[in-house]
Amino acid sequence: MAVKKQFDSFEELLQGSEIPLLVDFYAPWCGPCQIMAGVLEKLSEQVKDKAQVVKINTDNYPALATQYKVSALPTLVLFKNGQPVDRIEGVMQPNQLFDRLQPWL
Repeated sequence: MAVKKQFDSFEELLQGSEIPLLVDFYAPWCGPCQIMAGVLEKLSEQVKDKAQVVKINTDNYPALATQYKVSALPTLVLFKNGQPVDRIEGVMQPNQLFDRLQPWL
């Protein structure tokens, strides 16, 4: 399941994850983000204990969006060992997204 996270330190969130972390930078007013929410739910079921999907509202964390150069929504950033290793902007189908993430899982 995709999880909406609130946190004190994004770095702690990244460092505390032993599995890859797929971060969905989204906004509640973004139409494509709403489409991507369903895609991420399906993906979460596929990756289960191989990766965690986390949703971060850019309206609540604008500095974080700036830090990771999020200029289009939705933007997905895959972190492994606390470092960004892949980035996807826009909507993808669940099977395309799974295939894209497969090398990192």
